[in-house]
Amino acid sequence: MTATQTAVPLHTLAPLLRGTVVLPADAEYDAARAVHNGMIDRHPAVIARCVDEVDVGRAVLFAREHALPVAVRGGGHNAGGLGVWDDALVVDLSGLRGVHLDRTDGTVLVQGGATWGDVDHVTVPAGRAVPSGLVSTTGVGGLTLGGGIGYLSRRYGLTVDNLLQAQVVLADGSLVTTSEEEHPDLFWALRGGGGNFGVVTSFRFRSHPVGEDGVILGGPVLYDSADAGAVMRWYREVLPALPEEISGWLGMLRVPPGPPFPEGLWDRPVCGIVWCWTGAHDRGQEVLDELATFGEPLLVGLHEMPFSQLQSAFDGLYPPGYQWYWKADFYDRITDEAVETHRQHGSRPPTALSTMHLYPVDGAVTRVAEDATAFPHRSGGWAGVIVGIDPDPANRELITRWSRDYWEALRPSAAGGAYVNFLMEEGDDRVRAAYRSNYDRLARVKARYDPENVFRVNQNIPPATGETSR
Repeated sequence: MTATQTAVPLHTLAPLLRGTVVLPADAEYDAARAVHNGMIDRHPAVIARCVDEVDVGRAVLFAREHALPVAVRGGGHNAGGLGVWDDALVVDLSGLRGVHLDRTDGTVLVQGGATWGDVDHVTVPAGRAVPSGLVSTTGVGGLTLGGGIGYLSRRYGLTVDNLLQAQVVLADGSLVTTSEEEHPDLFWALRGGGGNFGVVTSFRFRSHPVGEDGVILGGPVLYDSADAGAVMRWYREVLPALPEEISGWLGMLRVPPGPPFPEGLWDRPVCGIVWCWTGAHDRGQEVLDELATFGEPLLVGLHEMPFSQLQSAFDGLYPPGYQWYWKADFYDRITDEAVETHRQHGSRPPTALSTMHLYPVDGAVTRVAEDATAFPHRSGGWAGVIVGIDPDPANRELITRWSRDYWEALRPSAAGGAYVNFLMEEGDDRVRAAYRSNYDRLARVKARYDPENVFRVNQNIPPATGETSR
């Protein structure tokens, strides 16, 4: 145990909570401190597995009383592993996973530790979905607080554009409800500002119809990596002109070595687009049939499926514990120079799971003003991410070097700033760039609700100086 852990009476936390406490000496400690990214190996002082808002508030106050850093863990998917921290008190929300769909108005109440798979389990059978990301094991809290880019963004906006209300435990341990009408400055900041302002114990979202009774049309279309240049030049023109019922992200990857992919394609470097049509099937089939005629695809895997099936399609490929190294930027355009960079670097991923993705940020996303929410990237384009991935820690340097080199080569075509959910620990300048002109306003809200920067284990926005506390 560290000096911090021995100096703090950690045993006095458990009687304060309805949930359980995990200490370094406990058998389940190593499992409890592990996050999705196996590259992260941190040792918190104590993990508080909270079961309600009272537990969360008491855990936060305990941490403040004993000068412990506070880390907040939802789904554990954060790129930088910021749901856990050395010598910190971890507020673990994994026991708060309830989801309720109100069938009268389509709103969805989601507890702060739920995953998007939990949400889809309730909403998709009712023919509805909340705009989210692309992996169902991702936590609702982390993805929402960073913005929420995914298959439904072009049609229905970001996750934050569909957030109606949140319950938040603040740095003083109090619980507040925030919305456009209640604490509107806090509500503005939560919609993209990350975990800087408190612990969100529940969200209320607007849901939307998807497909026909929750069944959509979609899947991958794969091309040989030698055709990546032609595919990207076509994709950059066709995607923004498509109906907003369809979205498609583009990736450079290797074909996974297993079903449902044909054995002849296993481990082959490809350029792929994963399409998702969420409107009526007759019109969607026409659109997808036309898209599938471009070039000479190696595989056309388009078919009907529940929306939840597409959302969970990559869960099995990326189980917890693999090594991940992320680099990201936004791109207003996919330039010819960028296409050549993708062809050179993306066609040679260093490991079977390493990949590059471009996610469209247009349609409904661009109809929201840049300063309407904390998420500022509203002018269209793509959110790009390069991720080196491998199960073997021995390949950590290999996947890190590839990701950095690829990212550096793309920098001349970047728009400035990155999707905050894709950032690792990259310094204050990168955080400031991610929020653009909204950064200073976020710092003022931070000064009102967390003037001592209790919630700093995140992509941190320090409180503005000279601001009046609430």
